[in-house]
Amino acid sequence: MASDSCAPLAEGEILNGAHSEWPLFEVTIHGSARERLKLSKRLLCAVKHLPLRLHIRYEKSTEKSVEYGVAKDPTLEMGGRFLAEGLVSAEELEARFQALRVEG
Repeated sequence: MASDSCAPLAEGEILNGAHSEWPLFEVTIHGSARERLKLSKRLLCAVKHLPLRLHIRYEKSTEKSVEYGVAKDPTLEMGGRFLAEGLVSAEELEARFQALRVEG
């Protein structure tokens, strides 16, 4: 993936994967195909410069997402915790991941 790109990651791909010393965040984006794509692009633009690795999974089943408790399209989830509900700004996503890095 080019460093200037904000294209979404493919399933199984890890952003900054070569840096095994950086923390790895495993997240799931729930929602419709269009909204998942929008949020994944914003997320990549927001965090690609941070010293972290990011592995994104895409939940494509509306039924599974609803059963999990997802109420907004799209929703970013990590370990049972909703990090963002709805299409939030790249700045907000960056701030949330900065806070996670401090917590971890």
